[in-house]
Amino acid sequence: MTKLAVGAILAIALAAASSIRVSPPGAVYIDPLQYNVVGANYTKWRNSSLIGFNPTNSAPPFIQVFDPSFLDVTGPSATIREIASNPGFAFAHEAPIYVPDLNLVFFSSNGGGALGYSGWYNNSVVSMINMTEVDMALASTPGNVNIQVQTLNLSDNVQMVNGGTGPYKGDLLFVTSGRALLPPSVVRVNPSPPYNTTVILDNFLSRQFNSLNDIKILPGTDIMFFTDPAYGWLNGFRPEPMLPSQVYRFDPSTGQVRVVADQFVHPNGIAFAPNGKTAFVTDTGIFGGFLGTNQTFPATIYQFDVDPTTQSFMNRRVFAYSDSGAPDGIQLDTKGNVYAGCGDGINVWNGEGTLIGKFYLNSTTAELMFTKSGLVILEETAMYVTNIQARGMTLATW
Repeated sequence: MTKLAVGAILAIALAAASSIRVSPPGAVYIDPLQYNVVGANYTKWRNSSLIGFNPTNSAPPFIQVFDPSFLDVTGPSATIREIASNPGFAFAHEAPIYVPDLNLVFFSSNGGGALGYSGWYNNSVVSMINMTEVDMALASTPGNVNIQVQTLNLSDNVQMVNGGTGPYKGDLLFVTSGRALLPPSVVRVNPSPPYNTTVILDNFLSRQFNSLNDIKILPGTDIMFFTDPAYGWLNGFRPEPMLPSQVYRFDPSTGQVRVVADQFVHPNGIAFAPNGKTAFVTDTGIFGGFLGTNQTFPATIYQFDVDPTTQSFMNRRVFAYSDSGAPDGIQLDTKGNVYAGCGDGINVWNGEGTLIGKFYLNSTTAELMFTKSGLVILEETAMYVTNIQARGMTLATW
């Protein structure tokens, strides 16, 4: 059968699927069968993972569909709209936390990266955006808006916020990468002024962590799991690492800290399935800071079983590999689909690890967060929201 015939058959299948699942405006279908064999004369070979896969040359941002099931995620009317922008400052990089009662999203700027203006002598910035203001502004115009973000004046013991989750018993729960000789830590922050902070962990039995990156609570418990790569050193704002790059478990009721997974290059994002039986950890080993980019290193999401007794991570296997950049922050929706910030936008896989679609921005997008308004996307110097149908799993702990 010719490629043309195969494409025609798939087009008919997609049309049939679309008669049941209505595609959003501007959505672009990518037929994987059309690109299984492209031939030696193909002119769009990607020799760099920093370039996104956009064979239709569609103008970003747009919704890219690899499987009709992605329309169950997007719904029929999803759009991608910019809600805040600051071209000279990577203000929207990491640690998104949504507080439903306040309808606020908290997040941090880039720690040690380009346009982050932070390093050995300068801290990153934690800010927030009011989603009620976003909703009102978007309702008044069909285009983009630029809502002012508010900077939080946090205690000096909060240095280089890089991951967050919650609300955790009413507070924001951040992990910090530390700065210079100031230790990485797990910190509780009140989401209301004056944003009082409480450090609840800053060492592993008197050994400083390398540079904590992301954190999640195991569903049904108040036990914390966090990643600790060497990015503080690789980005020039922490000393050389003195521990392996590992995933830790911290029980705040007993103070016990222990390692639950290792053998990573740079463990980064972490998430759990809604039932708490499965864990996901991203490895952004491809990005080596001052050591450069090595495309043969992981850009991978690993999946684990969570031991029901010890809560150690077992039976490690590859869940997915990102074709662009590397999967950074990671979230799940209530249906078990897995979302990760990658080199071209937000990539979405179903529970079997099949790539079903992307929110394509054509730029590095580290993080995302589900809100009442839709999926908020952090893209360094800009923030977006896409009003999708899917809903995120509950991250709050009472």
